[in-house]
Amino acid sequence: MKAVCVYCGSSNGAKPLYRDAAKAFGRALVAANLSLVYGGGKVGLMGVIADEVMAAGGRAIGVIPELLVDKEVGHDGLSELHVVPDMHHRKKMMANLSDAFVALPGGAGTLEELFEVYTWAQLGYHHKAVAVLNIDGFYDPLISLLGHTVQEGFMRQAYFDILQIDTDPAALIAKLQRYQPPVADKWADRRERV
Repeated sequence: MKAVCVYCGSSNGAKPLYRDAAKAFGRALVAANLSLVYGGGKVGLMGVIADEVMAAGGRAIGVIPELLVDKEVGHDGLSELHVVPDMHHRKKMMANLSDAFVALPGGAGTLEELFEVYTWAQLGYHHKAVAVLNIDGFYDPLISLLGHTVQEGFMRQAYFDILQIDTDPAALIAKLQRYQPPVADKWADRRERV
């Protein structure tokens, strides 16, 4: 594993501990010799984690759509900043550059990106780890909802188990590094890989 894609808020959130967690995760990436791949913004938790990675001597790769560059939220102090035409290109490039995916606290955009790669993993479009850093119980309601989908017969337990969950940055990175994907299903050879 060389690079981890991080999805997180373009806001800081209501609690200072979200910023602290983003900084800690950035430092943990650098300590594990892993590059950060993220949405390329300089604001919110996105900017916090990128700044921390760069300050710790790591590598931060941003991928941002032209629209957001025009709104002047692009980070100009990264190892690399890729400007792409739209969100579809952004998400595809981020996925291609990454060996695992982690969601920190965030809003609808963070959840949408998390669920896209989580669904791709369930369908076998990729076999990369998908995870959440569950800071101060932020993702507890989501984890409960996913458990409910299993109980109600809408998702298999094996698919629930794809999602790696931890509250500690270094422990979560260790889980990503140990992750063994489920056995490929019979349709895997028919799909284009991410």
